[in-house]
Amino acid sequence: MDNAKIIVEAVGYTGSALVLISMLMTSVVKLRFINTIGSLIFTAYALCIVSYPTAAMNFCLALINIYNLAKLFKNKKKYYVLKLDDDKSLINYFWKLYEKDIQKYFPEADKNAPCDAVYLVCYGSDTAGILLGTKKDDGSIDVKIDYTTPVYRDCSAGKYLYTYLASQHIPALSASTNSEIHRRYLLKMGFSEENGHFEKKLA
Repeated sequence: MDNAKIIVEAVGYTGSALVLISMLMTSVVKLRFINTIGSLIFTAYALCIVSYPTAAMNFCLALINIYNLAKLFKNKKKYYVLKLDDDKSLINYFWKLYEKDIQKYFPEADKNAPCDAVYLVCYGSDTAGILLGTKKDDGSIDVKIDYTTPVYRDCSAGKYLYTYLASQHIPALSASTNSEIHRRYLLKMGFSEENGHFEKKLA
């Protein structure tokens, strides 16, 4: 097998792998984005091996993905926030549904830990995320858990929640984490880091 053929086969395998990987994504945005790249790469492969029907199909799939991505970014998600009381029943139910995933980002999280700041982020009838924390004397919140469900993990739910908290005159959020994934999320959401402590000004 000559070098050109090896390269062409590698392109084909790469495109196929990306399409398959995209099917594992829980986020619709990530699914369509990765699937688009995979489809375009596989289109190039199909053209190289002169398989025009395969090329046409994958190119059309890429266009469909691009169209739907444009719709997703154009139409802002309509969230709303519920401030919960001390009743633990909803928290326990939410925890039961997502316990394994929550512990991935918050390995030391304890659902029974005292908290007097509980906010549920909803999208229609779906629960998009939850924030558990304790209020400080200055009105800011020390965040213990700030979890978003996989489907809504594109930062939009978090941004909406932080805007809502600012409108409720919450001056700042603080957090600490031992999870590198959560650390990257906090930095992406505008938290500043100092000696392992994170803080975000809201107002």
